[in-house]
Amino acid sequence: MSKENQKTPDNLSPEQQQQLLFVMLIQQHQQIAMMGMGKIQNPQTEKTERDMSSAKFAIDTLNMLQQFTKGNLPKEVSEYLEQTLTNLRLNYADEKKKGDGEEKESKD
Repeated sequence: MSKENQKTPDNLSPEQQQQLLFVMLIQQHQQIAMMGMGKIQNPQTEKTERDMSSAKFAIDTLNMLQQFTKGNLPKEVSEYLEQTLTNLRLNYADEKKKGDGEEKESKD
């Protein structure tokens, strides 16, 4: 693919730019949730930390976005949001089964 045909934020239509920003917002909250569940490392502390309340807040935020944007998103973006929420909910339930006693646990 030539450079002229590559999609970059600068040569996307305004609608495509908005969709990209929305997907990035989903990904940010997904990362926050995964960090809170101790699934990925916190880039600031370089440690894997478990904070289930922050994970739940990120998941709840995505759920709220899904409810407020229902019927207003392109099919691909809506499906991506649904898939992300399903994955996060399953991971959250799995982590909760491991026990709440590890609420703010840090692993080096």
